[in-house]
Amino acid sequence: MTRFVMLILSLICINIAYPCTSAIVSGKLTRDGRPLMWKHRDTGTEHNFIARVEPRDSLHGYIALFNGGDSLLTEAWTGLNDAGFAIMNTASYNLMPDTCKLADREGEIMRIALESCRTLADFEHLLATHSKPMGVQANFGVIDCNGEAAYYETDDHNYTRFLLADEPSGILVRTNYSYTGADGTGYGYIREKNAREQLAEAISARNITPELFTEGLSCNFYNSLLGHDFTESDEEWLVDQDFIPRRISSASIVIEGRKPGEPVDAITMWTVLGYPPVSHVVAATVNNVPEELQPTEEGMRAKACNEAIERKNRVFPISAGNGKHYLSLKTIRELAPEQRKLSREAYAKRRSIRKD
Repeated sequence: MTRFVMLILSLICINIAYPCTSAIVSGKLTRDGRPLMWKHRDTGTEHNFIARVEPRDSLHGYIALFNGGDSLLTEAWTGLNDAGFAIMNTASYNLMPDTCKLADREGEIMRIALESCRTLADFEHLLATHSKPMGVQANFGVIDCNGEAAYYETDDHNYTRFLLADEPSGILVRTNYSYTGADGTGYGYIREKNAREQLAEAISARNITPELFTEGLSCNFYNSLLGHDFTESDEEWLVDQDFIPRRISSASIVIEGRKPGEPVDAITMWTVLGYPPVSHVVAATVNNVPEELQPTEEGMRAKACNEAIERKNRVFPISAGNGKHYLSLKTIRELAPEQRKLSREAYAKRRSIRKD
C-alpha cells in the first residue's frame, strides 16, 4: 500500500523527467592528477549561459550555469566560487517528495551554496539548517576548496553523503535515481551503465581527461543494453532513446580542479553550451567568462548556445507526429568535425596558458 501511495505521489508531483548524467573523478584516475566533476545537462530549458556573480557582503563571488532568461541569476545549475568550491546536481526520481507544494528548488540551493560554502562541512550545514521542506529531490555533487569530493542524495528533509575518498574505484556516477531511494524506480539505469562502460578503459589506465566527457560521453551514441556504439555507423537515422546525449541535452560541463598549491584560477570550467554532439568546448575560470558564453544576446541568451541550437535543429528536423524522437546521424557526421576541431583548439590553448 505504501509503495502504491508513493507511486501516485510521484505521478502527481513529477509531470516530466529531465534526465542528466554526471560523475566525480578522483585525481588518482586523471592524466594530470586534477579531480574532475562532470554534468551532462538534460532539461526542458533549451537555452543556458554562464555568468560571473560578484561577491557582496561576506558572500563569495562565483561563476555558474543559468537558464536562458534568468536575468536575476536566481538558479545556479553548475558552478564554481572564488573559494574553490564547485557544485552540480542531477534530479532524482526515486526520492519521493514529501510535498507537491514546494519543488524544483535545486538551483536555488546551489546558488546559496556557491555564495556561502567553502568545504563539504559548510554544504552539510546548509542542508541541515535550510528551512524544511527544502523542495529538492537530487543528487548534489561537490568538490570543495580542499579537493574533497562527495555526492549528497538529498530529499526535502534529509541527505546521505557518499564520499569519493571512500569509493575504491575512485569514481562516482549518478544519473536520475539515488542509491538510497526506492529500488528499481527513477531513471537513468542504462545511461549510468553507458557511462561506466565507456569510462572503463580510461579508469584502468588512470588516464581520464575532461575531453573524454565533453568530446566523448556527451557526444557518443553508445547504448550499453544493445552493446553497440552508433556514433561512427553509416546509419542515417537513429531513435533518440537511452543515449547520454538526448534531444533535451542543453550543456556538458566539466569542472577540472586544481593541484595542491595552485590558485583558484587554475580551476577550469570546460563548458559546452547547447546540444553537445554539434557544439564545442569553451574554457572559463572563476575570473574569466568568455563573451560567447555570456548572456549578451536578446532574451538573456548566449551566442554559443544560440548557434549550437541552430545546428541541433538540423539534427532533429522532423516536427510532425513522433518525428522529434528521430535524429539525423548523417547531419551530425557533417557538423561534428568542425566542432571537435574547435574543442581541440580550446583545450590546447588553455593548457598552454596553464602550462600543463
